[in-house]
Amino acid sequence: MRNITKVAIRIGLVSALFAVSIACSKRPSDDAIAKDIQSKVAADPATKDSDVQVTAKDGKVTLSGKAKNPAAQQRVDQIAHEEPGVAGIDDQTTVEPEAAAAEQAAQPMESTPPPPQEKPKPQPIIVPAGTVLTVKTGQALSSKTSQAGQTFLATLAQPVSVEGRAALPAGSTVSGTVVTAKEKGKIKGEGQLDLALTSISVRGHSYQIKTGVLSSTVKGKGKRTAATTGGGAAGGALIGGIAGGGKGAAIGAGVGAAAGFIGGTFTGNKQIEIPAESALSFTLSGPLTLPPPAE
Repeated sequence: MRNITKVAIRIGLVSALFAVSIACSKRPSDDAIAKDIQSKVAADPATKDSDVQVTAKDGKVTLSGKAKNPAAQQRVDQIAHEEPGVAGIDDQTTVEPEAAAAEQAAQPMESTPPPPQEKPKPQPIIVPAGTVLTVKTGQALSSKTSQAGQTFLATLAQPVSVEGRAALPAGSTVSGTVVTAKEKGKIKGEGQLDLALTSISVRGHSYQIKTGVLSSTVKGKGKRTAATTGGGAAGGALIGGIAGGGKGAAIGAGVGAAAGFIGGTFTGNKQIEIPAESALSFTLSGPLTLPPPAE
């Protein structure tokens, strides 16, 4: 029984060695592998102009030399991998620098989109000092009945633009204050009524303003004077709707470079009366800054 087992083992070993021998006899020699790859590289249109050398040892192929361009280098490597019997590839080929640079230059460069351009921020509107605001009073004012510190309301009668941009639309609500109100005495003393604007409402927002004071007086003997204070150009002028002329009557007045003029501002009892809806003109004594209008 033992002899039979030994015989079987020997037969198996002999068979294995025979199979290995057959397999080795079928694999091409290193010299045949190298020559076949070399001939294919020389015949291929993409690689025939490349100076590439091929060697093989134990089935491992080494590629060296210079390829014409990167595409030729890749093709040589592909030819070597497709060769039967090749156990590995060591690609040591290089590409001629001029060819590599030319191919890189020929490739389309990725276009970088230009950075988005920021829209210029809208600038605030500055209504300069010296701008005239013409308003219509919403109530009657008098040196006899008005009190110093009293607030009165008016509406902007004429729109105001700055450098072509709408700044203050007509109809804007304006607030003012009675700076001085003094009744004229029957025998002596003078009557006085001084007015100034303090704020304006534009598009739902209220802004503080400063204007020259519109001042008018009447002397004890009936002598009438009118002046403006606050420096610079005229502080204001009563230009229409004066007492004795009816509501909204335009009897006229001018605003000079140094002072305003008020005419017909006295009733029969020599008190200073400004009826409702009278048109008054005030001059800004300081700039008014408004935010840019919403687009």
